Amino acid sequence: MEDKEIKKILWINGLKNAVEFGGTPNKKAVMGKLMAEREDLRSQVKTIIPILDQIIKEIENLTLEEQKQKLLELDPHALEKKDTIIEEKELPPLEDVDKYKQVVMRLAPYPSGALHIGNARMLVLNDEYVKKYNGELILFYDDTIGSHKSLRDSPKAKYVLPEAYDLIQEGLKWFGIEYSKILYKSDRLEIFYEYCEKLIHDDIAYVCFCSANEFRENYKKQAKNCPHRQNTVEKNLTEWRNMLKGQYNEGEVVVRLKTGMDQEDPALRDHVIMRISEASHPRVGEKYRVWPMLEFAMAIDDHLIGATHIIRGIDLVKEGIIQEFVWDHFGWKKAKLLYFGRLNFSKDLKLSKTDSRNNIQKGIYKGWDDPRTWSLQSLKKRGIKPEALRKTLLDLGMSQTSINFSVNWLYSKNQDIIDSISDRYFFIENPISLIINDVPSNEYIAEPLLLPSNPERGTRKIRCVSKNNQLKLLITSSDAEKLEKHQILRLKDLMNIQIQSIDIRKKMVHASFHSKELNRQFSIIHWLPKNDNIKVSIVKPDGSISNGLGETNLLTIPMNKTIQFERYGFVNPIELKENCLLCYFTH
Repeated sequence: MEDKEIKKILWINGLKNAVEFGGTPNKKAVMGKLMAEREDLRSQVKTIIPILDQIIKEIENLTLEEQKQKLLELDPHALEKKDTIIEEKELPPLEDVDKYKQVVMRLAPYPSGALHIGNARMLVLNDEYVKKYNGELILFYDDTIGSHKSLRDSPKAKYVLPEAYDLIQEGLKWFGIEYSKILYKSDRLEIFYEYCEKLIHDDIAYVCFCSANEFRENYKKQAKNCPHRQNTVEKNLTEWRNMLKGQYNEGEVVVRLKTGMDQEDPALRDHVIMRISEASHPRVGEKYRVWPMLEFAMAIDDHLIGATHIIRGIDLVKEGIIQEFVWDHFGWKKAKLLYFGRLNFSKDLKLSKTDSRNNIQKGIYKGWDDPRTWSLQSLKKRGIKPEALRKTLLDLGMSQTSINFSVNWLYSKNQDIIDSISDRYFFIENPISLIINDVPSNEYIAEPLLLPSNPERGTRKIRCVSKNNQLKLLITSSDAEKLEKHQILRLKDLMNIQIQSIDIRKKMVHASFHSKELNRQFSIIHWLPKNDNIKVSIVKPDGSISNGLGETNLLTIPMNKTIQFERYGFVNPIELKENCLLCYFTH
């Protein structure tokens, strides 16, 4: 056994022991259990001990939460096994709940596309807390374009997509998230203008004519005041009103908050709160040219709607500081700001609404439910259950630790739900002909169970007809490549055969009838009648399509109800058209 495989086994066993006993691994217990369960490793004890010593040290340096995440990365089912049963971790209680008549929280998505798996943690945490405290959840579209980037400057420009409003609501409905009302920041520009003018009047904000590059290089990096900071309140008010009158163009002028040029974090130094955008907005057109930045709009609206607790990703800490600066200035009661850590997704999960939008527009993706978008719509189309995604994310809690997210966690939770309700069927990918000679009967009817875990679900029938004592079937090329001459194997629920010849190049295998009775010593493969099947296409998570053939019982199955293709995986049937079944691969 290679060192890499041994290390993985030691990591899994060490992490299981640590998680089971509160985060502290016991080397002797790990070693004893390993030797009891893996006799094949006893001869390698001298090699294993120094490797285990190093792994134990690394495990001890992880928090209990990090140990759980690492264990699930290595073995998605580990925490479900009897020897590592862990009580489900409840979300920590919200602070100061008793100080409020009702907990009020909000979802504030930017409508640039459909919500995707990367947004889901924010959604479920807000929803769970509101349900826990019988609070109110508000859907507040953050559809301002203060941070809008001109399309002529970048093909990756972030802008409001008209259909995103409905896409977001579709995703929330699938996820089972209910909200009391819908608000739009694009309806509230006059409110933002009012409070911006108050800040200017209070000499806590000013109009700045420095270019972005000039301010960054000459003042922000140097921690020096720009000359416009010293302008009088009267001059700033005049220039502010000139901005509203349309006397300046995009990029020529902004309003800055006097957060202080001595801030330790340069990103907080006299932060921009209003800027000009000449882009047309899908809801209000070109009625407004001056738009608030995200954090300023949040500061005003979170106060006005009476938000009590705000849950967001830890990447928005800076925005939270700006919000509190505004709240402190106006003397407003501050909402509790709660942050969760970043989820790091693997490279094959490209979670970019902008990239997805561009690929949809180019025709590379079929739409927002294309599996490569990883949108909530795409998860639904693949047959992922919303409760599986919810449970996966709730298991992560409110930890601020950055976590490498494994999609296998989601698949494991989803399989727990769908395994017992997904009927089984035969699917042959890359078919190869199997000709069986010396078949004693003219007809065989196989009756595989629809659901082996629940025989009461009944069976399905697959009829095979032989001609001149010869039966023509199909098997997968992957099975054919593993066959050996004279090997005896079982065709599932049908018969036992003996291989006579194999010609992969000609896609042909010849065999002879051996026996009919089940013999568990023989390898088992699935099959299809060569002249009685239907076409099946499966869209995979990477957008590629697997084509093959399936049993004719698939002609009567309901759509959008997951099934399992035996020895292949779970799929969600989407459309049956002209004797061809289109499915999306689940996992």
